[in-house]
Amino acid sequence: VEAIEGVLKSVPVPLDRTIFILSTTKGNIGFLEKGDPSNPRLDLHAMAAFISDKFGFKKHFVVSNACISGVMALTVGKRLIEAGEADHVLVAGVDVLTKFVVSGFQSLHALSEEACRPFDADRKGINLGEAAAAILMTGKPGDLSVVPTIRFAGTGLSNDANHISGPSRTGVELADAVSQALQEAGIGGEQIDFISAHGTGTPYNDEMEAKAFSLLNLDTTPVHSMKGYFGHTLGAAGVVEVAISA
Repeated sequence: VEAIEGVLKSVPVPLDRTIFILSTTKGNIGFLEKGDPSNPRLDLHAMAAFISDKFGFKKHFVVSNACISGVMALTVGKRLIEAGEADHVLVAGVDVLTKFVVSGFQSLHALSEEACRPFDADRKGINLGEAAAAILMTGKPGDLSVVPTIRFAGTGLSNDANHISGPSRTGVELADAVSQALQEAGIGGEQIDFISAHGTGTPYNDEMEAKAFSLLNLDTTPVHSMKGYFGHTLGAAGVVEVAISA
């Protein structure tokens, strides 16, 4: 709520022409641990509706697709604006740490007992983090009395169809998604100055990303992962890391 309030206080957003999108992987799963399984906000759509009603948005969506939720929500927002469904889209990403979430990553043997080191040869796994972030997207910046400095030029999505929790080892599918984004943006790989990678710090993910960048001839492009600073924030990761990159 504070992240959304921060945006709405700084920009006069016409709520009747703005769609709200909630990005989260688990939402209020903590209600189960508190012995409150019947809480209506345990349902992700009900949680989004609660936030939407609080601020007065007329329409809302939920995007919940594991760790890609944040960037996928931004992609959905871009397409809604381009399709004329909305003039503006507010994307909020949030997840909190719970025993359920932590135990899930423990069962995958994905957690590191020390600070995570994405792309390091001696990386040992993920650190989990908590975050909330909101990004306002607009197709009509003049209506908001702002001068935009960041343009969402292109996006791409692919499905590894590989494993419920593990990425494809080849990197081909990620390379395809990046190629889609470059094509939509109308630029070549040589025009990319900086890559903000998923960079979880796990052996398989980082190796797969490195292979994808190599397939795209981006071997010499600077690559960085922010998860070494605040951990993997799940459904908030794509939103907070895009905001920091911008």
